[in-house]
Amino acid sequence: MSLLPAWLRWLVPVLLLAALGFASAFMFSPGALHITPGDVLVALKSPNSTSLSIPQMLVVETRLPRIIVAMLCGSVLAVSGLLLQTMTRNPLASPSLLSINAGAGLGVILVGVFMTGSGALTQSTAAALGGAASWALVMWISYRDGRLQKSRLILSGIAVSAFCAALGKASLILDENQAYGVMNWLAGGVGNMSWKQVKDYWPLVALPIVPLVWLVPKLNILNLSDEAAQSLGLSVRSLRFWLNVVVLIWVGASVATTGPIAFIGLLIPHLARYWIGYDLRRTVPMAALLGALLFVAADLLARALAHPAELPAGAVLAILGAPCFVLIAKQRSDA
Repeated sequence: MSLLPAWLRWLVPVLLLAALGFASAFMFSPGALHITPGDVLVALKSPNSTSLSIPQMLVVETRLPRIIVAMLCGSVLAVSGLLLQTMTRNPLASPSLLSINAGAGLGVILVGVFMTGSGALTQSTAAALGGAASWALVMWISYRDGRLQKSRLILSGIAVSAFCAALGKASLILDENQAYGVMNWLAGGVGNMSWKQVKDYWPLVALPIVPLVWLVPKLNILNLSDEAAQSLGLSVRSLRFWLNVVVLIWVGASVATTGPIAFIGLLIPHLARYWIGYDLRRTVPMAALLGALLFVAADLLARALAHPAELPAGAVLAILGAPCFVLIAKQRSDA
C-alpha cells in the first residue's frame, strides 16, 4: 500500500462513496416505479422544484435522507470505534462489543415501554444515558488496582451486552404491542428515513466534532502508556473523559436513529490504519470516510438481496462482520 501516493488513497474511497451514493439513489426502485439516473440528476439540481415527477420526488423525499443518514451513521460509528480502540489500547474494542450499543438500545426500549407519551426523555437522550450506564459498568468491572485490565474488557462488554439484551426482551414482554416495531428497530437500518430524522440527527453528529478537532492531535500520545503520556504533559483522565463524551453522544444518537449497528466500529479502524497509516490525524478522517462507504454499500446490498423487499442493513453488516471479527480475534490471539 505504500506504493500508492497519498492523494490516491484519499481519492479512491471518495470516488467509491460518490458512485455508491449515486447508485443507491436510483437502483432497486420500489414497486412499479422506475427511477433513472436522469431523475436523480434532476432531483439533485432542483430538489425544491414543484415540477418534479413522482420518481424524482421519491429521490428527494426518501432516497436522499436514507443516503445521508447512512453516511453520517457509518462515519460516526467508525470514528467511535477508533476512539475506543485508542482509549483502551485494545484492537477488539468497538461500541457493539463494549456494550454501548446494547445499553443505548436498552435505554430506548425502556423509554418506549415505560414512558410512552410522557415526553420526559427523547430517544437520543435515553440512548446516550443507557450507553453511558452500560459503558461505565464495563469500565468498573475491567478496572483493578487503579488500572484497566485489557484481558477483562471484552469479556465484560459481552457480559453486559447480554444482560442489556435480556433486560430489553423482558421489558418487551410487559408491552407486547410495541414488540414488533422494536424488534424491527433492533435489526438496524435506514429503510424508513425522512428529512425529519436527518434534521434531528445531524446536529448531534456535528456537535462533538468541535472538541474532537481539538483532541485529535493529542490522540497519538495516548497510544503510549499512561505514565509516558502524563510525563509529556497530557492529562490522560481529562482526555479520556472528553473522548467518552464524544463517543456516547455519537453512539446514542446513531442507535436512536437507525437502531443498533454492529461491526462498523470494529472493522473500519483496522482498515483505515492499513489504508492510510497509524497517524490518528489522518486515520480519524479516513475512518469516517470508510465507515460511510461501508454503510452505504451494506444498505445497497441489503436492498439487492431481497428486492422488491429489503433486508435491514444491520443484518447484512452482521453477516459480513462476524467472519472478519473471528479473523481479527484469531490474529490477535496468535500474536
